[in-house]
This record gives sequence, structure tokens and C-alpha cells, in this order.
Amino acid sequence: MSVMRYVVVLCAALAAGPVWADENAPDVAPSAGTSLMEEGARLFFRGLQDEMAPALDGMRELAGQIGPKMQDFLMQMGPAMAGIVEQVEDWSSYHAPQMLENGDIILRKKTPEEMALPEDGAADGVEL
Repeated sequence: MSVMRYVVVLCAALAAGPVWADENAPDVAPSAGTSLMEEGARLFFRGLQDEMAPALDGMRELAGQIGPKMQDFLMQMGPAMAGIVEQVEDWSSYHAPQMLENGDIILRKKTPEEMALPEDGAADGVEL
């Protein structure tokens, strides 16, 4: 899995945290004033929560594994990365980061011909 996918998964897990805050709350029967639409929505979200729970557990584990490494990276490289982020106008005009055999990591700009090609979703560099 590429680093970008890990970051996306980590962000999704952090964003979904409040949704799961009451996962241990007991199932409450609908009140007499609850409409069928409200009850259907409640059941839908309960089912969605039950289906997503294993994936979120995996994301929590992943966040626990890469969290300290990401924090260390951001502490050391944050200021330099902020400068790069300010200079880059369109991230889609760059290839995925590529690690060379000597350990250097490069970020290559796409040629106009490469920009015209449809995006296939495949990583063109070595996954970090």
C-alpha cells in the first residue's frame, strides 16, 4: 500500500472517530413519535456502523503503527514540506514520489505528453 493510501486511511479513521463514539450505547427502541423514515435511517446507520467496524479497527491499528513515524517525519521535515506545498500549484502535474536505489526520494514533474494521458491509478514509482 502506498504512503498516500496510508495517509488517506488515517485521515478517514480520524474523521470517523466521532461517529463511533457511541458504539457501545445500547440499542434503544424507537419512540412512539419516530417516523418510519427516521427509524429506517437509524437502522441504516446502525448497519453501516456494524459493517464498517472491522475496517475501522484495522485503520486504528494502522494509525497506531504509522502514527509515531508520521509525527517524527512531520517534526523533522514539516518546515521544508510547507515550503514545497506553497510552491506547487497542481499536484496532479507530478508523478508519485520515487525512491532511488541510493535512498534519495525524487518528485518528477510530468511531461505535457504524460499530462494528456488518462489517469490509470497505478503508481509509477517505487512505493515508499
